[in-house]
Amino acid sequence: MENKILSNLQNPGQLEKLYREDKTAFKQAFNTLYPDLTDRTLAACWYERLNYGSSVASRTTGKELLFVLIASLLAGLIARLPALLTLSEDFFYPRNVGFIFFPLLTAYFSWKNQLSSGKIALLTLATFISLVFINVMPDDKNSDTLILSCAHLLLFLWALLGFAFTGGERAMSEKRLGFLKYNGDLVVMTTLMLIAGGILSGITIGLFSLIGFDIAEFYFENIAVLGLAASPIIGTYLTRANPQLVGKVSPVIARIFSPLVLVMLVIYLIAVVYSGKNPYNDREFLLIFNVLLIGVMALIFFSIAETSGKHKTNAQIWVLLLLAVVTMLVNGVALSAILFRIAEWGITPNRAAVLGSNVLMLINLLLVARQLFRVISNKKELSGVGKLMATYLPVYALWSMVVTFIFPFLFGFR
Repeated sequence: MENKILSNLQNPGQLEKLYREDKTAFKQAFNTLYPDLTDRTLAACWYERLNYGSSVASRTTGKELLFVLIASLLAGLIARLPALLTLSEDFFYPRNVGFIFFPLLTAYFSWKNQLSSGKIALLTLATFISLVFINVMPDDKNSDTLILSCAHLLLFLWALLGFAFTGGERAMSEKRLGFLKYNGDLVVMTTLMLIAGGILSGITIGLFSLIGFDIAEFYFENIAVLGLAASPIIGTYLTRANPQLVGKVSPVIARIFSPLVLVMLVIYLIAVVYSGKNPYNDREFLLIFNVLLIGVMALIFFSIAETSGKHKTNAQIWVLLLLAVVTMLVNGVALSAILFRIAEWGITPNRAAVLGSNVLMLINLLLVARQLFRVISNKKELSGVGKLMATYLPVYALWSMVVTFIFPFLFGFR
């Protein structure tokens, strides 16, 4: 919807047609785009028309606010289960940290998007099966497959959230791109909330200590846990209730950090050569290399999601292209290192998981870099990069399912 609005900003009749086809989707998409369109008279007129007489409070219903409050309390309750039921924290949190907020967010978007009963049943069944599966796995702290399943389960639950966000429709590349934008906005909003919460916590504990009350332990075990668990839910509510709240912040972050990370990566690769560090024999260094790779991939996704469909300068597109190319170089080093380790010491669950992830990311980067190059060559629109990225997202979801549910059996739970 956002791309259609952008392409028809000079065509009032077509905009009216889009609005009448789906008023809710049009309004949501337009409000998301508006911070970058404030200099256009037609856009300002449409904004007043869509939001006349509304405010942040009135754009959300009382039912929605009640839903968010109940979901936040439930998230805090789930986070406190080990203390309430005397469960082992070492057993509970690694396996169930994703269930603290992901199912509640999935329920929120299922309700907002009015998913069919069949889709809701599918999401419920998938969540229940994953909950049972991860908690009945043998409690072996040295099991690589257990660690891998716990880590990739988060990605699987994130994929279920994406299904609920997009409505589970087939032709939904724009909605998938919107899902990536939502994740970027949520990270920004949640980070701001946690910083503010940290400051408030420090002030509260300090004030009570001045009058002789040491509430630090009680505060962190109850209030702080509730705040941490509820922050993604409240952050989601705030970003959906008023898209402009972070609509101007996220693109700025993307524009600032993309070139900075590009420079950092180039300097880091040069420093690696001079440091003598060898990812082929140093397991911890290879792990850091892959964490770096995932972080940069996330930044590329975030940047493209924030810029796709909007006018960008060649310099900004070149930064994204160079970032993708340098990231491919990092991926190539990591991929060759893991292949070397497999050839020397054989296949293990960790090596198989890293190998598969690196191959998928390399393919994704190649496709994105090719598309960005075609944009620079004036052969393609920038929106095509976002569509390509959105189309590839289910591949990561399928891989997360393989690692979470098949790897334990494939490697004998070792």
